[in-house]
Amino acid sequence: MRLAITALIAVFVAGPAVAEFKRVTDRDNFVSLVQDRNLTRLGIRLNVTDNGQIKGRAFGRNVSGQWNWNSGFFCRDLYVNGEILDGANCQKVEVRGNTVRFTSDKGTGDSADLRLR
Repeated sequence: MRLAITALIAVFVAGPAVAEFKRVTDRDNFVSLVQDRNLTRLGIRLNVTDNGQIKGRAFGRNVSGQWNWNSGFFCRDLYVNGEILDGANCQKVEVRGNTVRFTSDKGTGDSADLRLR
């Protein structure tokens, strides 16, 4: 019994090896990740379409926008209830499993991790 408990503790302490995020550098790869899926995070559910649209909800408000792929970056405009959120921004995109990380200002700003569902 003691050996089993020790093994269980070792699993929790060591944990599984964490895979690193991989950069998404082209539009087709990005579209294949998000097509027919939602990007979610607590209070947020977004759909990014292959024709450059963003639709969804965030904390009870409607979200809409447009996006394009430019020189390896996801560039978007977002609107919440019809008002521009923070202007156009090109973001670095990375993926690990079902998690997509968007990092603003071409990878030098804040990051947000969203789950693919």
